[in-house]
Amino acid sequence: MWTAPRGLHNRVFTVLVAALIVLAWLALWLWSASPYAPYLNHEELGHLVLGGIGGRFVLEYALLLALFVSGWMLMIVAMMLPTSLPLVLLFERFTHQRSDHLLLIALLLCGYISVWTLFGALAFFNDLFIHEAVEHTSWLEANSWVIGAGTLMLAGVYQFAPLKYRCLERCRSPLSFIAEHWRGRREAPHAFLLGVHHGLFCLGCCWSLMLVMFAVGAGNLLWMVLLGAVMGVEKNVSWGRRISAPVGVALICWAAAISLGWGAALQ
Repeated sequence: MWTAPRGLHNRVFTVLVAALIVLAWLALWLWSASPYAPYLNHEELGHLVLGGIGGRFVLEYALLLALFVSGWMLMIVAMMLPTSLPLVLLFERFTHQRSDHLLLIALLLCGYISVWTLFGALAFFNDLFIHEAVEHTSWLEANSWVIGAGTLMLAGVYQFAPLKYRCLERCRSPLSFIAEHWRGRREAPHAFLLGVHHGLFCLGCCWSLMLVMFAVGAGNLLWMVLLGAVMGVEKNVSWGRRISAPVGVALICWAAAISLGWGAALQ
């Protein structure tokens, strides 16, 4: 049986992963331009949920959650998979000689995306709770800017947190990460757990920036590109850590400007 040369195999695999990322961005663009765009935007989705659901409360919530999580998973593939590409490509080299290496890579990605999907679902329910609180609290309804400003302030302050940098360092060293967590025994569950571990550290360094998506609108493609670029630089560029503090200062200043009534309303 003919076997592709090692260099050609690496290039083909890289192209396939890149194609998956491009397809995710294309799907998000098509979704945001379609009549179903409100199901991608958490704010509009909140209005739909609160707009009257009668006796089919649980079913409607479940369907809306499924739609939001589907959109969220597309966002994770589009925004977060590029930031973890070095680890995925390195793992492919580690397992290339195995006949089941594609399965192991798929399990790695499933573990990684599972962590972020769970985070998205929790953030979705938290967002719904906030919408409900605004609807039933006159002070919050009159001062809804507090929610956006608070989210930005939290994200900005976390840019200086020691936990952020500990997680970031683990994500910036894919070789050390794989060497520490990959034992090559019970390969299938181990590959999934490797993805989960990497997802948790990735979540530890990037959750606050992803939370900003809820402040600016989860379906906003421009913010997806901007925040994805920031996280990609932080994790994969040699000088990436240097932008963490300036990004934190910018977010804190933005929150302060909104609090003082100087900032533009969140889009």
